[in-house]
Order: sequence, then structure tokens, then C-alpha cells
Amino acid sequence: VAHSPSKDKATTSAVKNQYKKRNLIACLELHTYSSLNKDFLKEYKGALDAADDPIVFYSKHALKIKGLEDLSEKDIFKAFGRDDLKVFTDSSEFESFIYNKDLTSSNLLFMSSGNYGGIDFSKLSEKI
Repeated sequence: VAHSPSKDKATTSAVKNQYKKRNLIACLELHTYSSLNKDFLKEYKGALDAADDPIVFYSKHALKIKGLEDLSEKDIFKAFGRDDLKVFTDSSEFESFIYNKDLTSSNLLFMSSGNYGGIDFSKLSEKI
């Protein structure tokens, strides 16, 4: 579990370096107060550069609960320095995307200090 931009970058790079010939689908949940903060978000620049398919998930509900300013896809693209990110704010859409993703010759990496909006990872692992 990676909890900071530097750990996310190190983890993503390590997995890609270990499995160079496999597609890396790196999923990162922005979950903590700092990671959901617009000013801190820029610290994630390059964090998912090693991923072939970078995915960012965050809950708009969590933003409201924590009293934080709303984030847009554009904010996420800019912060990470990639406009090819897939951004999800709905856990069922994210889960459906993962279920339907072709995982042939791929590694699926989940990084979070949360649970992607309540995803049941036992159930997910059985399905994929």
C-alpha cells in the first residue's frame, strides 16, 4: 500500500521494472486529506509515469465529507502530468471497468489507504 506520491512512484516503477514485458495497470486512490487537496495534488507529478494504463480514483463524497474543494479531471491530468489517465469518481463504474478490462499479459496494481469507495476485493479477485 502506497500512501504518498514518492511511494506511489517508487511502487509503480518497481513493478514495471520487475515485469517489463507486461502491461502495467496502476490504480491509485486519492483518499487522504492531503491527497485530495488541490494545492498538494501537484506533488503527484510523475507518480504514475511507469504505468502503461494509469488510473486515478477518488470519491466526490469524500471531498464533501472532508470539506475540500471539488476536483475535476483536468485538475488530475495537470497534477499527474498525463492526459491519458483514466479518472473515476464512482466505485461501481471503476469496478465495472476493472471487471471488463483485458488483463492478458498485465499486472494490476492497486495503491490506496482506502478501499476505492467500498469495493469488495475478495469478490473482485474471484471475478478476475
